[in-house]
Amino acid sequence: MQEFGFELALCAHLEETTDSLVARQLGAAVASPGSRIVDTVLVEPGLAFETRTRITPHSIPALAIESDVGVGCATYWKDAFDCHPDVARRVTDRAVELGFFEAERRGSRRYVRRTTRYPESWFARLVGVENKPDLGRPGDLERQLRTDVSLALFDEVVLATESYVTRAHLNRIPEEVGVWRFDPETGEREVVREATTLPISRSGIELLDERPLRTDIAVVGANGKRRKRRRIAERAYGKGWRNYALPPCARMNPTDDGRPYCEHFGSVVDPGSDCGESCPEFEAGDGSKQELDAIRAERSPWVREPAGVVRRQSGLDQFG
Repeated sequence: MQEFGFELALCAHLEETTDSLVARQLGAAVASPGSRIVDTVLVEPGLAFETRTRITPHSIPALAIESDVGVGCATYWKDAFDCHPDVARRVTDRAVELGFFEAERRGSRRYVRRTTRYPESWFARLVGVENKPDLGRPGDLERQLRTDVSLALFDEVVLATESYVTRAHLNRIPEEVGVWRFDPETGEREVVREATTLPISRSGIELLDERPLRTDIAVVGANGKRRKRRRIAERAYGKGWRNYALPPCARMNPTDDGRPYCEHFGSVVDPGSDCGESCPEFEAGDGSKQELDAIRAERSPWVREPAGVVRRQSGLDQFG
């Protein structure tokens, strides 16, 4: 539980001490989706952040944003997507459900238009944080950070640890990577090394595989990186970091910031793997009355119940 508890404590700390949206466990690979999961992501609000908050509290599907559906003339939904019709139908249904699209019928055909223009500048910067509380067990840390730096999806990349950081540790990771020493018990965070801003607007190199005498890479263009950054930001907006369900156990007593604290074990636990009837100390109860979404809305710039987007088609008022 060391890494899970460390990660949640850091997320709570960053949510309290920064103006950023905080999320965890997000995909950060382009050429090989799913091959790189970043522990924590900070999304710094941009100029159009308030516009984004008015649309929906959920993630807008990437294919809906990237589609040919506009805010003017309605478009036949099948013509607006470059993907399988089944996928396009699911994306259209979800976008309508979220209020990003509105639909109308013309005979037997369904047409859609956007309710608002997508605010591309709603986020300003992305910071990726790799959590490794114990540097004595680094795992694949060096390779992960080298990939993050060479791909440069994030404006900054940071390593967060509970360990004492030595010069040897710093020498083993790319010099562009910032380093934080964080104490999950006290919430104190020391900046051991500042992160270097990465070239997000240029092509990047994604490391695919390393073997003796051979390294496989993919060159990711600036447009591909821009789309992925938007997808990361959207996913972070809808997901947040409290992406777990509090278990219906009488021993569960969440912290004020929503971390799942077990009174029996005296620590934060992972509800997905450590809680439930398989736990020998499980005691059925009504579960916590805390609403994690309400906590997030109170402690972050995320808006739980937006007013929605009201669109008035130009020219219609002349007939009123």
